[in-house]
Amino acid sequence: MTFDATLTRINEGVQLHHQQGERAAARDLFAQVWDEIGGERGDALHVCVLAHAMADVQDDVRQELLWDERALAAADRLTDERVAESGVPLSVAGLYPSLHLNLAECHRRLGDLDRAREHLRQAEAGIGALGDDGYGKVIRGGLDRLTRQLAAG
Repeated sequence: MTFDATLTRINEGVQLHHQQGERAAARDLFAQVWDEIGGERGDALHVCVLAHAMADVQDDVRQELLWDERALAAADRLTDERVAESGVPLSVAGLYPSLHLNLAECHRRLGDLDRAREHLRQAEAGIGALGDDGYGKVIRGGLDRLTRQLAAG
């Protein structure tokens, strides 16, 4: 494992958002890092993690969807070796349930329930890649919640 300054900066932005409630500051930091890594042409891990985090600080669901789609596209270019090298404790397969859950939620909020259900199915199909740890429980809980919302809608 090597120290990754870019992932450290992304984590700083995540902390700004989740711990300090500073969405705008996190969005500004993420935009700086996005430019520094070369946007979508950057290292797939950086693009995936950054786009996934950037989606969470968007005020408009369409922008959130765009960032979530970027994260998914970057995950498709990732290797388990690259993820392990960075110290992220997941396989690439372990990233997909969360990515698809976020996409499903965006489509639900936009009223496209068919696409929401498709992404939900893809998230559920990959759930076996998650452990029985806190992260896995959060994603499973999100899938259960979204399943109930889509059944009601």
